[in-house]
Parts: sequence; structure tokens; C-alpha cells
Amino acid sequence: MGKGAITRGRILDEAMRIASRDGLSGLTIGTLAKALDLSKSGLFVHFGSKEALQVAVLEHAWERFRTFVQPSVDAAAPGADRLRALFLGWLDWIDNPDLPGGCPVLAASFELDDREGAPREFLVERQRVAQKTLAQAFRSAAPGADAEQCVFELRSITLGYHYMSRVMRDPKARERAEQAFKGLLERVLENPARA
Repeated sequence: MGKGAITRGRILDEAMRIASRDGLSGLTIGTLAKALDLSKSGLFVHFGSKEALQVAVLEHAWERFRTFVQPSVDAAAPGADRLRALFLGWLDWIDNPDLPGGCPVLAASFELDDREGAPREFLVERQRVAQKTLAQAFRSAAPGADAEQCVFELRSITLGYHYMSRVMRDPKARERAEQAFKGLLERVLENPARA
């Protein structure tokens, strides 16, 4: 890996932390330059615009999430065990101390829901791919299940967990999220046609 790639990775790690805490709109080339003690012009060379920086941060967060959860998912047996590993990895990602405000992709989902532009387009495209991947995981675990409904419920649980753990600081948030997921999985596995 060359010096430029290392520098870009360091920049994006810090940008992801800032976006986690302050949102994409709170992330500017100026705030990032100050946090990294770099020149604005040096950062501008890497990204060219605030919008390009935002897309790069979303892409970086997506890749970091994938590398964060993938080892435990790959180590799990196919089907329900893989779904469980993915879910627990997702909660661990939300709790990641390197992300002071939680998952930056989740935060961006709220921030960009009514805005147009390249960051939203990137986010929506990646979320569509993720939806399909999650639906396939449910189909693999429980053929015949309404996979789209299962994905909706899984997303609801992770959003609820983010809210209860981050906003409400409920010490039982993780326990509740794990119980909700367990209920979803048991229902789907016991009677896929009713899931």
C-alpha cells in the first residue's frame, strides 16, 4: 500500500468518526483538516468537494462494517447461525468505540432521507444491495419465509437498538434487541409460511 493510500485511509477513518458524531453535514474539509492537522488544500486534492468527501466516507464506513462483521459471519454455519452472527456483529458495530455517535450509515439514513444528491444515491444503492443480501440470508435459513418482512423486522430491531442504546442509554437495550431477534428467528424457523 502506497503512502497516498495510507494517508487516504487515515483521513477516511477520522472522517468516519466525525460523521458518526456530527453527521455528514457536520463533516467539512475544514473540520477534517483541523482534526488531522493537515492543510485544506491537501485534503481537497483527495476529494475535490464536500459531496465527494461524503460519498467516500459512506463507502469507507460500508467497507469497515463489512470487514468488522465478516469474519464471524464466515465462521458461522450457514442458515440461522449466520444470521445470528450477522445480527450480533451489527450490534457490536453500533457499539464500536471508534464510532462515538454510532453507525455513520444509520445516521446518514436519517440525515439524507429527504435530500437529493450523490451521497443519498450512493446510500440508497448500497442499502438496496444490503436488503437483497439480507433477504437471501433469510431465504437460506427458512425457505418459504416472507424474506422481505423478515428484513423489515431485522432493520426495525437494529434501529430500535441504536435508539435505545444511544439516545435513551437504556442499560437493557442489548438484552432487549437480542430477545427481539431471537423471537423473530424462532418464529421464522418454526413456521416460515407465517413469517
